[in-house]
Amino acid sequence: MKRKLLGVIDATTYHDDLEDLLTHRSLAALPFAGRYRIIDFVLSNMVNSGIRSVAIFPKMMYRSLMDHLGSGKNWDLNRKRDGLFFFPTPAVDSDSNKIGSFENFAANLDFFYRSSQEYSIITNCYTILNMDFKPLLDWHIHSGCDITEIHHENGTPMEMYLVKTSLLIKLIETRNETGYTCMKDVVLDPDHQHSICRYEYSGYAVMIDSIQKYYSTSLNLLNSDVWNQLFIKEQPILTKVKDEPPTRYLKGSTVQNAMIANGCLINGTVENSIISRGVKIGKGAVIKNCIIMQKCVIEDNCYLDSVILDKDVKVEEGTILTGTSRDPFVVRKGTKQGALMNT
Repeated sequence: MKRKLLGVIDATTYHDDLEDLLTHRSLAALPFAGRYRIIDFVLSNMVNSGIRSVAIFPKMMYRSLMDHLGSGKNWDLNRKRDGLFFFPTPAVDSDSNKIGSFENFAANLDFFYRSSQEYSIITNCYTILNMDFKPLLDWHIHSGCDITEIHHENGTPMEMYLVKTSLLIKLIETRNETGYTCMKDVVLDPDHQHSICRYEYSGYAVMIDSIQKYYSTSLNLLNSDVWNQLFIKEQPILTKVKDEPPTRYLKGSTVQNAMIANGCLINGTVENSIISRGVKIGKGAVIKNCIIMQKCVIEDNCYLDSVILDKDVKVEEGTILTGTSRDPFVVRKGTKQGALMNT
């Protein structure tokens, strides 16, 4: 397996409905579940499946992504042979926004030429799942397929494709003659000359393409059934290691059905919420149904319900912020919310 499958993650996608959370980062680097980034899931799936060479194709605002992944050490991808590769794409045409854009791959065709892996799996960066790709590869080989498209059991295409590396190179090289701009074009062409199969994945999987989907998927992690499908001991979701002290819960604080990361200071009430690293919650503050990202400060006597705070937000004393489950109130990174700005 180590020499058979090459991992390719397309991190060029930008969803307009996530704009408030993507002003300073790429979608792949969006924080999730208190201590992870969205790309951690598909990347960990690859590593847990024995893949030892992974290429990531980011497009814009990828400093945060590169800082998070670094050399790939936390995923055991800092290697002398194979390992983790970044290929920022200069393409600006609309086709470059498609998952697995051949134009983006063409700019780094030498990488595919040099790869020793016989097969390649091409994925998006924003699907939350815990999938073992080994059974998929076995199924693909035994089925004699040229291209396998992964679908969820509900019929939704997951924007993930398995293909022989040699065929992928051919598709890239002949893109101008065939008119194919990405893998999806090949799959949807009724006149294609390839054997295309559909593989149904029955596990938990959600594609994060909107604020509402991000919010609901995040809070669903508080359901133990969902948590147990994503965080499996034998297939861990890996992330950047940060050495931080345990969270402190001061006298009078209360926490119910919440996920709280390290390094926090809790002096208020937290219910049904996800709190990231280094967050400070003041005395008398009430946090309900919220997603609070890293190093936010919520001062005394604030009330937040159905709110997403991006990183480094300060909520001043006595502030009230409310949204709904369908339309959570989003506060952009590094901003300040005061009592006079109540909603």
